[in-house]
Amino acid sequence: MKYVMLIYQGTALERQAALPEAEQKQVYADYQGLNQTPGVTPGLPMGLPENATTVRVEGGKALTANGPFAGVQEAVGGWFILEADDLDAAIEVAARVPAARYGGAVEIRPSEVYW
Repeated sequence: MKYVMLIYQGTALERQAALPEAEQKQVYADYQGLNQTPGVTPGLPMGLPENATTVRVEGGKALTANGPFAGVQEAVGGWFILEADDLDAAIEVAARVPAARYGGAVEIRPSEVYW
């Protein structure tokens, strides 16, 4: 089964920035290790949430707003695709995402086609 892994940064960026340099390097190495995990397809890099534009359609007209759909604390900071045997295996990989240990979270969604 394929899972979409959504990384919510929460306070992770601020907490990671306050780490000693050696620990910051370990965080980057942990992300690189995730990208090399069998079954992982890395997502493209994302910009900061405050640079996002959110689009909604009301009355057939596109309305835009600066910033992410969710508050910056809840904004998606990254994503990747994981092919795993089951949800338990996906949870094991999600627990390795540095953001999850530094104040963020990882949302796991089965990749399903609805059309």
